[in-house]
Amino acid sequence: MVTKSVTVNNQVGLHARPATFFIQKANEFKCSIWVEKEDDRKVNAKSLLGVLSLGIVCGTTINIIADGVDEEKAVDTLADLVNNQFAE
Repeated sequence: MVTKSVTVNNQVGLHARPATFFIQKANEFKCSIWVEKEDDRKVNAKSLLGVLSLGIVCGTTINIIADGVDEEKAVDTLADLVNNQFAE
């Protein structure tokens, strides 16, 4: 299991379009991936409703957690996506 903390710094947070990019990227990996909001619950990173339900806004620190065969690559890729403000 691999965990990485990142801060969401794009203007709208992890809502609608950025969440869609995030989920599409998460679905490219075979491992299980979760997003955990600081002091909150953990949701499936491959679920749009789950990710949106966290209400992640600009400045929120999240933990990206992965467990499985490609866990390190998954966490690094998703953290880079967040750090680059979801630019493709």
